Amino acid sequence: MAFQTLPQGNEKGDRPWWLVAFLILAISLAAVIFFSDLYAQVFNTVAKGLWVTVFVTLVGFALATALGLLIALLGMSDSVILRQTARFYVEVVRGIPILVLLFYIAFVGAPAFVALYNLLTTPLVSAGLIDPMVVRDVSLMWRAVIALTIGYSAFIAEIFRAGIQSIDKGQIEAAKALGLSRSQRFRLVVFPQAVRVIFPPLSNDFVAMVKDSSLVSVLGVADITQMGKVYASGSFRFFETYSIVAYVYLVLTIGLSILLRGFEKRMRTRTRN
Repeated sequence: MAFQTLPQGNEKGDRPWWLVAFLILAISLAAVIFFSDLYAQVFNTVAKGLWVTVFVTLVGFALATALGLLIALLGMSDSVILRQTARFYVEVVRGIPILVLLFYIAFVGAPAFVALYNLLTTPLVSAGLIDPMVVRDVSLMWRAVIALTIGYSAFIAEIFRAGIQSIDKGQIEAAKALGLSRSQRFRLVVFPQAVRVIFPPLSNDFVAMVKDSSLVSVLGVADITQMGKVYASGSFRFFETYSIVAYVYLVLTIGLSILLRGFEKRMRTRTRN
């Protein structure tokens, strides 16, 4: 998701009238929430799930970024086995919808993990040192975080791979001539330059995860969408409830997009200077 906020440099671009229209709409709805008891009640209920949405997004994206970087590095390894393993992971995971992955991790992966844990800790359980684990010990929120981590790591791995491979090979050869090790070349030469290529699509994936975090509501995780679903099913105020849910997500995603676009612009300015 890319949002144009201001024309960039000498490029021709429209003024951000869409943003003005959105701000007017957002302020108008904020006023309705402030003056209407019904909308205020809906908003207060939905807002209770905000911290869950933020937690799932931040933790899931941080883990997905770390795993994606690892998969990308494995995909560029000298070992054909590691390269093929990384490619297999990326292609398989990218072919599974996030919703299906959520169900699979929650209802197949978690029980399998519990069974494996109990198998490995059988001597300790028999000795009475620890209690056996049950599936409900693995919270649904963490199952959702793991599913989002796995799902997004495949896409992020491709972003890292494309960014790293965009660096001119002459610079890598120059770093070799200076006697830098492979890790030093990556840390001091390749990655700092690749960040400029990686950041825009990576920030788009971050905004996308904010929206996809709403899928965790299918597991009963009390995020924004789930809180709205519970309120609407009890009050039958579907229009008011889902208008507020959409409003909260719009404020989050558009606000984040503008902030990230501004950071990207400053990054380009520092690079030119």
